[in-house]
Amino acid sequence: MIRADSKEAKFLTQFTNGEHVSTSDTTRDKGGGNLGFRPHELLEAAVASCMNMTLRMSAEKHSIPFSNVSVSVSLNCNAPENPTFEYCVDFPEAFSKEQREMLLSALERCPVRNTLSKPLGFKRHQQSHMA
Repeated sequence: MIRADSKEAKFLTQFTNGEHVSTSDTTRDKGGGNLGFRPHELLEAAVASCMNMTLRMSAEKHSIPFSNVSVSVSLNCNAPENPTFEYCVDFPEAFSKEQREMLLSALERCPVRNTLSKPLGFKRHQQSHMA
């Protein structure tokens, strides 16, 4: 579970899983201070991180030496009815075409990608009262 708390700056929000802490904000043109990740960037980060980990796990499973692979993800919202995550994987030159293709096919099993590919719902829990 992630908890997000308002901070003193206008839209600055601190979030935590109870162990790690980071911040989110919005851009200055939208009234924020640009003091943290924008919420859509956090979605992009979740997808990119999960894809990178999925590639690393697949490489380990197939005994492929793994180093310095980068995954870049952006959320294209130009068509609001069909937002699309666009991604690019940069492999070291030492990877063969077969290794690259095998690792790219592993991205079909990326857990965050699979979660976001399904219809999502929202359910509000009982409101807690602040002391």
